[in-house]
Amino acid sequence: MKGLSFDVLRVGKRYRLINYGEVHEFEIEYIQADGDFRVKNIHTLERYLLKEVIRYGKGKDFEIREL
Repeated sequence: MKGLSFDVLRVGKRYRLINYGEVHEFEIEYIQADGDFRVKNIHTLERYLLKEVIRYGKGKDFEIREL
């Protein structure tokens, strides 16, 4: 696994996540008590939980980088 771990993600920062060829660019809005992250897509302004993006597992290309 390349890039950052979930432990270093911070509220207000922007990140790029690559998983199974899909690229997601988002800003973290809130860290929930269960450790999940409420995020907002930078381009579409859609809000979702980070676990929704990785619910089918982490691919060989899984990577999180700060923008």
